[in-house]
Amino acid sequence: MYAISRNVLTAAVLALLIAPAGAGAQMAPPFVKKHLYSAEADPKADIAAALKKARAEKKRVILDFGGDWCGDCQVLDIYMHQSPNAQLLDKHFVVVHVDIGRFDHNVDIATKYKVPIKKGVPALAVLDANGRLLYSQENKEFENMREMKSSDVTDFLNRWKA
Repeated sequence: MYAISRNVLTAAVLALLIAPAGAGAQMAPPFVKKHLYSAEADPKADIAAALKKARAEKKRVILDFGGDWCGDCQVLDIYMHQSPNAQLLDKHFVVVHVDIGRFDHNVDIATKYKVPIKKGVPALAVLDANGRLLYSQENKEFENMREMKSSDVTDFLNRWKA
């Protein structure tokens, strides 16, 4: 067991050492998956609450469709919590994570917001504070987050901020 732990630690340290420096540096996929998408959540209620908050705070709503099993979804979350993305999200958006199961859960929500989850996740939609669809990811723009940079998320947030 010590050898496994040491190998994981060594791999993590090497990944950090060889990664390019800077805010826009590409990150290695996470070693530990974070619980982001709840199968028990009620996305309709979550979206209604997010819209209410967005109206009160003059923000937009981002619907993030994905699953905890999805490495690219995990990388998107990492990028969303890096600077300046975390600040942009806090100031301009309310985020709702929508669990898609194995592409068989909350499909009606994805369809309503014109997000073809079968093309891949993470998949995003942006709503104004009244629930009007402003953007839906139709061409797998974020499906390969591991190949993208944090600055790609920054560009997206700046484009759609309220």
